[in-house]
Order: sequence, then structure tokens, then C-alpha cells
Amino acid sequence: MMASSTPSSIEHTMLAASEQLQVPSNITKFKIGLCQLSVTSEKNQNLACARNSIKAAVECGARLVVLPEMWNCPYSNDYFAKFAEDFENEDASPTFSMLSEAACSHGITIVGGSVPESSDGQLYNTSCVFGPDGKLKAKHRKIHLFDIEIPGDITFKESDFFAAGDKPTIVDTDVGRIGIGICHDIRFPELAALYRAKGAHIICYPGAFNISTGELLWEVMQRARAADNQSGEIIATSGHEETVVVAEIDYSKIELQRKGLPLDKQKRADIYLS
Repeated sequence: MMASSTPSSIEHTMLAASEQLQVPSNITKFKIGLCQLSVTSEKNQNLACARNSIKAAVECGARLVVLPEMWNCPYSNDYFAKFAEDFENEDASPTFSMLSEAACSHGITIVGGSVPESSDGQLYNTSCVFGPDGKLKAKHRKIHLFDIEIPGDITFKESDFFAAGDKPTIVDTDVGRIGIGICHDIRFPELAALYRAKGAHIICYPGAFNISTGELLWEVMQRARAADNQSGEIIATSGHEETVVVAEIDYSKIELQRKGLPLDKQKRADIYLS
């Protein structure tokens, strides 16, 4: 799945799991919906757009819906603090409330892309995962902050306004175990390898790459992380427009591939750690 720059954002989902894929007993195939959104400076408008996109994905059969990075907020330092929400105060968190209500009303799992979170005087780039009962199942704070300086092109430092998360996030859902990363997290294969080792069936990377790096690297990084973990086929994609992409995930294909080429058994940890 391709990704675009702000104001449009998209996320990619690739499959990753342990060698013996422990598929949920009640499911081997299901549909996932990826929502690509055009972001405005009006939070309520962004919330309404996301709600409609979630509904559209569900109407196409999606049981898991994933939103983009910073979908409720323009990707600019001028907006992060203004749009940030304290998720501990749900009554004052319209984004949190909308995602919870949407997950519950549609009976689906939602990986809520990412939005600015305010907590203990810090700002975080945070993704929330909600179950079909509308309850928060997990919260991932972006671990690897995107700091870039290309002379004559772009200078941008997330670390100037966001604090970094300090732990990986794995959550068990009704469609399997999901590992969460956010955008720049995808550049670090160690995180994906950790998720596979811990039995993740899926890794979700909500992203909003810029033109300078995204055009060249976003699809390559997605396929690289997927291939690292023996699942590198692109099954759905889109352009830069606002859209909803729905595709079928089939766990059995990954299990078959890993049985035929058991890379975990072939790894030489005794050499890598020496």
C-alpha cells in the first residue's frame, strides 16, 4: 500500500507472525479497511470524515479498520498542542469518544491511526486500539521520532514538540494479535522482528510520510518489513486521493509459506550476538 504526504495520509498493514502462526480459532480470513483521509484545520470536520470512512469500510465487510497518522490534526507544530487530547478525560476527548463509539456501534476493531495526546505536560504521537465493545484495548506512543534535515529541501524535527514512546505495543483482538508502529517506526526492522517473535499476526503502521522521503521510501519500507517476516505481497493499493481500501487477509497463505521456508529455524543467533 502506498502512502502520501500531508494533508492526505494513509497507512499500510502487513502481516507478521511467529513461525508457527497461531491463527485465532474462529477466523482464518477477514477483511481489513484502510482509510486514507484529507485533513483540514477543523477538528470536527476531520472527525466526521473519519466516521464516514469507517462506516464505508464496514459496509464493504471490514472487521478491522485502520486510520492514518495525525488524521484529526494538520501535521504542523502550529496545531499539535491545540488539537491534543488527554485520553484519561474521555468527556473532553472527542476523538477518543468517536473512535470508541464507532467501534462499538459497528462491532469492529479499530486501530485509530494516530493523534496528538496530552499527558503529564508532554505531547505524544499516539495510536489507540478499540475493540468491538468500544473499550480501549491498547495505546501506542510513537517510539522513533522523525527528525530530518536535508539542506535546500526540508528540515523537520518531531522531537522538538513530541516526547518519544518507550515501549512496543502488542494487542490481542478478535482478528488476531496486532503489533502497532507509527510511520517512522517502520524504518527500524528490529521492532517488526520483535513483534513477529511475540506472535503478532498483523503489524499496522499508520503513516503520513512527506514528499521528500515518502515517494521513494514508503512502499519500499513496507515491502521490506513484510518480506523480512515472510509476507511481501501487495494485495491492495491506492493513489493520493481520499479513499477507503478494503482487502482480504488470509492467514493460511503466510502459514504455508513459513512451513515451506522455515527461516526461524535457519537463523544463526549464535553468530548475530557474538
